[in-house]
Amino acid sequence: MKSPLKLYARLFIQLFVVAGLAFSGSVLNLYAQTLDPWRDANERVFAFNDYFDRILVRPVAATYDVFVPRIARQGIGNFFSNIDDINVFVNDLLQLKLADALSDSGRFLVNSSIGIGGLIDVASNFGLEKHEEDFGQTLGKWGVPSGSYVVLPVFGASNVRDSFGLLLDTFFNPIQYQDDYSLSISLFLLKETDSRSSLLALDELVSGNKYLFFREAYIQRRDYLVNDGQIEDAFGDF
Repeated sequence: MKSPLKLYARLFIQLFVVAGLAFSGSVLNLYAQTLDPWRDANERVFAFNDYFDRILVRPVAATYDVFVPRIARQGIGNFFSNIDDINVFVNDLLQLKLADALSDSGRFLVNSSIGIGGLIDVASNFGLEKHEEDFGQTLGKWGVPSGSYVVLPVFGASNVRDSFGLLLDTFFNPIQYQDDYSLSISLFLLKETDSRSSLLALDELVSGNKYLFFREAYIQRRDYLVNDGQIEDAFGDF
């Protein structure tokens, strides 16, 4: 199973072609209206998120990347990935992916025990590879349409279906059930900082209109995940 970082890299590289075609005029305008009826509001939220990222999130992530040793960052990433496997397991069951459910439950048990609370990814060495499932994908598997594209404050690119899925994903995240509220917030901020740090190298791949670039990246990535990689390429072999 490819890591999220590799998946983002692959999609961003593919989107250089899309970004170039995105400025072809009337064809893009029609496409944008179909996918993005709330574009004016979305662009305002995107501008806020981008400004917030530039003045705070990215500098913090860059500082984290420089001063936190790589082995520590790997452990932190493994820890949150292990927690995410709970949600992945639930969605495996809801999508009737029983083999994946067995693998992901085993992965969680192995990493939580032998892997010292998930800090070490022992399970991958046993052939229990990381999967990526969430409630947005499950709703898509059940036939729920994605709905209109929407940019959420802080959380960024989404659509109507995935926004509801995000609420369910949060419900199944054990971090929010910590009695110590300050600990929950600290863990959330650490997770987001670690995630942003892992994507710093991809910032230079963004070209052209950033709003359109991220919108198309999100739409293609979600289609890829919902369909388990079985998607039709609108550009054919090109």
